[in-house]
Amino acid sequence: MPVKVKIEHLTKIFGKRVKAALAMVEQGESKNEILKKTGATVGVYDTNFEINEGEIFVIMGLSGSGKSTLLRLLNRLIEPTSGKIFIDNQDVATLNKEDLLKVRRKTMSMVFQNFGLFPHRTILENTEYGLEVQNVPKEERRVRAEKALANANLLDFKDQYPKQLSGGMQQRVGLARALANDPEILLMDEAFSALDPLIRREMQDELLELQAKFQKTIIFISHDLNEALRIGDRIAIMKDGKIMQIGTGEEILTNPANDYVKSFVEDVDRAKVITAENIMIPALTTNVDVDGPTVALKKMKAEEVSSLMAVDKKRQFRGVVTSEQAINARQNNLSLRDVMTTDVDQVSKETLVSDILPIIYDSPTPLAVIDEQGYLKGVLIRGSVLEALADIPDEIVEEENND
Repeated sequence: MPVKVKIEHLTKIFGKRVKAALAMVEQGESKNEILKKTGATVGVYDTNFEINEGEIFVIMGLSGSGKSTLLRLLNRLIEPTSGKIFIDNQDVATLNKEDLLKVRRKTMSMVFQNFGLFPHRTILENTEYGLEVQNVPKEERRVRAEKALANANLLDFKDQYPKQLSGGMQQRVGLARALANDPEILLMDEAFSALDPLIRREMQDELLELQAKFQKTIIFISHDLNEALRIGDRIAIMKDGKIMQIGTGEEILTNPANDYVKSFVEDVDRAKVITAENIMIPALTTNVDVDGPTVALKKMKAEEVSSLMAVDKKRQFRGVVTSEQAINARQNNLSLRDVMTTDVDQVSKETLVSDILPIIYDSPTPLAVIDEQGYLKGVLIRGSVLEALADIPDEIVEEENND
């Protein structure tokens, strides 16, 4: 995907002694020490990253990490101390007020944690607001606002007022208002954090459904790692104004960049993040269009296994051949296709470990990992699944692998 947003050496220091603070940052001084000695606060320091078009990019960290400051630097609600902010190769950091206003109105929309709805305006009027300040004709903005509300399943409530809606519905109005502008980039500052857990999950689902439909570039701020893992294509973890690591959920969980990131993610339920592709192992196979039972038995003996995954000439998955079945085929002059087991559990590469666990414990054979075209990509065994979930003794893993 093309790069939509590119950040180069972006820095924000709050306070008067900016040069002194920058020098101390470069020397490795902590944020607290810099504040104590200079009175300046490091908001964001020397940040560099790219966000692809159509990506949900989650920026997260603890309170004071700089994540919300970073978001507001992107549309210059906070002015950067130094650095570049490119949107479609245009440096937003150099725009004058008039051009910046155009970018804010047409290119970016923002969704806030506290909904930001006007209590004296109806839901429809709230949704129209961004179009109204752009001087969009009344009839056109009504049509666009009603379409946005319909996409959020809120059109029936258009004549009601915010106080008549639940918190989750109010946040959906805020999202509809942002989408009514048809922005290329959606900035979301802890947009769901004020909601109850169940409503919050529903809003995450709605965001993912809207993203599947509209493919916006979304920059989402969160302090909740589980939320980030659920909705983010990639995640940036911040600490003291610096980015510690950027990667997919699996990359961050399986290969944390440093001790801080490792500590940050240690309590995450890995079963709900790691996928089959991440833990599958190469499959030992027999080509049932070519191999006979004697060849299959010889392969099993060489690999010291009691079964092989059955594929055809195109390497599409067909089933499993056990040693007993191969012996039966040789004794009765049958082909491997005649004796193989075709009713074998299969999962896709994207299947989560949490969904794999109940399948693999009831499966008499390894699980086949299949792609969209039916090709065998690998296999899952109980030992590798267990090993992915926790640090367990090698002898237990080996025992499971031999089952």
